Amino acid sequence: MGNDHPFDRLRELCARLRSPEGCPWDREQTLESLRAYIVEEAYEVVDAITAGEPEALAEELGDLLFQVIFVAQLAEEQGWFDVLKVCELIHAKMVARHPHVFGDVRVASAQEVVQNWEKIKKNEKKRGALGGVPESLPALLKTLRITEKAAALGFDWEKPEDVLAKVREEVEELAQVVGRSKDERDEAKLREELGDVLFSIANVARHLRVDPEAALQAANRKFAQRFAAMEALASARGWSLDGCTMEQLEALWQQAKAQTDP
Repeated sequence: MGNDHPFDRLRELCARLRSPEGCPWDREQTLESLRAYIVEEAYEVVDAITAGEPEALAEELGDLLFQVIFVAQLAEEQGWFDVLKVCELIHAKMVARHPHVFGDVRVASAQEVVQNWEKIKKNEKKRGALGGVPESLPALLKTLRITEKAAALGFDWEKPEDVLAKVREEVEELAQVVGRSKDERDEAKLREELGDVLFSIANVARHLRVDPEAALQAANRKFAQRFAAMEALASARGWSLDGCTMEQLEALWQQAKAQTDP
């Protein structure tokens, strides 16, 4: 490896790993086998951003970049393209998607940028307005993406209060299904109504410009912290949580909330 540029050295490293003299494990990898690793590395980048740790973020971005270059190496071996072609394609795409920067288009707001972006994408791909959203996206993120696209075309609630009204409507419909006896309950209808509630709540978050994934993760952390405090309180009294009554558990929970809430 004689190139001093870090990007080129990383390309050479990936090629070496895939060579006959390289790593047996890396030589066995396929595009299909790498899918899970790409997703995992992307989530680790998100975790590093959430933690606010610059060194961890740099490391995780490196791991993700390695996956990109490694996948491109496999594609190059197939004679499809190399990572430089990937760079050329994304450069051309970003220039085309930002005519207000690289062209003569004028915009007055970020919302106009989003609307133009969706129109350009639609013309590029020649597909429906909701096309281009990956099927494998997590459901919560997919809700945001498809409703952002619909909103960019003017199909949206006017304000957060309108979406909250929709949430209440969907919760009432869910309650009607839940209120039926178990023998009469339609499980498919139950899933449908619960999905509608979750879909509506995600749109409340979108209208409030709150990341619903981050909000839910924060709620998960809060619950875990309180539950750990519950366990500590029970242990200090010589209790086991699975041996407590519901009243005792509720009392422990309230104490834990008082301890952990700011």
